[in-house]
Amino acid sequence: MVVNPETLPDITKDPRAVLAIKAALKEDIGAGDATTLALVGPDILATGEIQAREECCVAGLNVALYILQLLDPTLTYEILIPNGAIAPKNSVLARFTGRARAILTAERTALNFIQRMCGTATLTHQFVEAVKPYNCMVLDTRKTTPCLRVFEKFAVRCGGGTNHRFGLYDRVLMKDNHRHLWAGGDPNRLDLAVEAARKAYPLLAVEIEVESIEELKSALKAEPEWIMLDNMPCDMMRECVRITREATKVTKLEASGGINLKTANAIAATGVDALSVGALTHSAPSIDLALEWSVI
Repeated sequence: MVVNPETLPDITKDPRAVLAIKAALKEDIGAGDATTLALVGPDILATGEIQAREECCVAGLNVALYILQLLDPTLTYEILIPNGAIAPKNSVLARFTGRARAILTAERTALNFIQRMCGTATLTHQFVEAVKPYNCMVLDTRKTTPCLRVFEKFAVRCGGGTNHRFGLYDRVLMKDNHRHLWAGGDPNRLDLAVEAARKAYPLLAVEIEVESIEELKSALKAEPEWIMLDNMPCDMMRECVRITREATKVTKLEASGGINLKTANAIAATGVDALSVGALTHSAPSIDLALEWSVI
């Protein structure tokens, strides 16, 4: 699956992303890039390119180029392989021309962002391909790097995945601890938990985690938008799918818990609507990218 770049938002317009980018530059530059200021004249121009040293799913090119332009507003660029596309090994992702000082100073921060983002997009793409025979979404989670969530969730979309809730505020998701505190974990009260959540937040989707078929049946009485099947074996998930499809057309099922590339296909084959994978954002390896350039 290759993502249409036109369906992706411009992350550099997101205030959360801009704030994080400026903080990252400040962290690296501090009072000034001492080496560059000491050795490189302000009027030297350079041309360069961003290269992929291994095959990857592209994510974050606009972030890297935005960082370069923050330090040199006159910098011009051309994107050759857009976000969401698969870049072959040794391919050129983008070319640019600008002031050498700005390129030297921005290089590491720009690469730090896009190496991580391409890693997340690439791993997401692998999961999406693994479940391709089935109508099953690959969801991310809130297991993200603090203050970098907006970039990591954008990268998931570049890889063909789907964003779950962004934070605690945009969906009700009752897990076992919430249920135990609310009603002692009584599986016969899950429908009332769903109703209570819906009453408190009528505009939000309601999701509830279950660990058994009995809990599933209890939750289904209130028809939540989503039910999370937590760490269930495939045969139990398959039965949950059957029960849910017979009971309602409203509720979707999300498989969760330790899902990896070896198990994703079998889990998707049970008929669940989605699988959520924390590894997309907490365990994706960085992609080997390079910023190569020369003085004009």
